[in-house]
Amino acid sequence: MVLPTPPAGRVTDGPSIAIIGSRGYPSFYGGFETLVRHLAPHLVDQGWDVDVYCRREAVVTDHPGHDPRVRQVFTPGWEAKSFSTLSYGLTSVGHTARRRHDVAFVMNVANGYWLPLLRARTIPSVVNVDGIEWEREKWSAAGRKIFFYGARATARFADHIVTDSRAIADRWREEFGREGTTIPYGGTAVAALPLVEDLTPGRYALLVARLVPENSIGEFLSAAEALSEKWDVVIVGSSGYGGELEERVRRLAATRPRVHWLGHISDDDRLFALWQHAGVYFHGHSVGGTNPALVQAMACGTPVVARDTVYNREVLGTTGAFVPPEPAAIHRALDRVLADPALQDQMRQAARARQQRLLTWEQVVRDYERVFREALAKRSAELHMGTM
Repeated sequence: MVLPTPPAGRVTDGPSIAIIGSRGYPSFYGGFETLVRHLAPHLVDQGWDVDVYCRREAVVTDHPGHDPRVRQVFTPGWEAKSFSTLSYGLTSVGHTARRRHDVAFVMNVANGYWLPLLRARTIPSVVNVDGIEWEREKWSAAGRKIFFYGARATARFADHIVTDSRAIADRWREEFGREGTTIPYGGTAVAALPLVEDLTPGRYALLVARLVPENSIGEFLSAAEALSEKWDVVIVGSSGYGGELEERVRRLAATRPRVHWLGHISDDDRLFALWQHAGVYFHGHSVGGTNPALVQAMACGTPVVARDTVYNREVLGTTGAFVPPEPAAIHRALDRVLADPALQDQMRQAARARQQRLLTWEQVVRDYERVFREALAKRSAELHMGTM
C-alpha cells in the first residue's frame, strides 16, 4: 500500500485530521466553535496534525487563547442564511480530498452531501450530527429539506456518527437506522470572577442564546416585559442575520431601563462572570441535544430555569426548574428563583456538582480522540485487506 505524501508545513509527524463545518478556530459563534476551541489544541498535544477549515470573518486570530499549532485553512463560500454551510462545506471537503487527510471530522448534516468525496479518497469521516436541524423554525421550508436530505446522506455515507445526547441518538436510530457514539459537550470550571457590568449579583435574570424562534426568544421577551418591572434582565446574543426578534430585543432594551442587551460576547471571562453572578439563567432551547451554553452555565454554578424538553432534562437532571414555553410560566419561575437567595444557593451547588461529575471538556476531548483513532484504525485495516 502506498500512502499519500504528507502535506507541507505539518506541525507533527502524527496522523492528520481535517475539522470541517464549524466557523473556524478560534471562533465564538456557537456550540461547534466551542468544541473546536477545546478539541483542536488537545489533538495537537496528542500528536495529531490539525487543520481547521475557517470562514475568514468568523475567526478571532489575535485572541489570547489562540494556539498557533492549530493550522487555519480558509476556503471560499457563500454567506447566505440557508446556503453558507453547504457552500463552505463543499470547498472545505474538496480541499481535504485533495490534501488526503487521514481523518475528517465533519460537523453539521448539511455537509452529508459531500461525504462521497471523502469516501472516494478513502478518508474516513466522523460526523457530529448536531441537533434536529430540519425542525428548526429559523429555516425556510427549502432550508429544512436541505437539512433533512443532508441527514439522510449522512446516515448513508458517514463512516461514524457522533451525537451529543442520548435523545438525539434515539432519533437517529429510529429515523435513519444508524448507531453511533454519544459524546456530550463539556463545561469549564472557573475561579470566581468580578462582575464588570453595573448589576447587583443575584438580582438579575440572564439569557444567553442565538436570537432565533426555537430558543423561546419570543416567549422570554414577553416574560421580560413584566419581569423588568421588578428585576434586571440581561440578554446576551444576536441572530447573526438581524431580523424581527433582534429588532424586538433592540426596542425592549431601548424602552425598558432594566433590560440590558449586550449583543454577542467573545470574552469568556466576561460571559462566565455574568453566569456566576446571575440570580437565574433561562435556557429556552427546544431543538437539539446537549447545549454547551447550558453546560457552561452549570459549570459556573448558575441557577437554571429551562424549557421543558427531553434534551434539557437529560443535561440538568433534577438540578434545574422546567417550564413550558409560555410567557406567564417563564415569568413566574424566574421571579420565584430571583426572590429566594436560599433556593439560588441550593440550585448553584447542585448544578455545579452535576457538571463536574458528568460533563467536563477533559472527558469530551478524550472521547473524541478515541473515536478518531478507531476510525483511522478501521480504515487502515480495510486498506490492508484490500491489498492482500
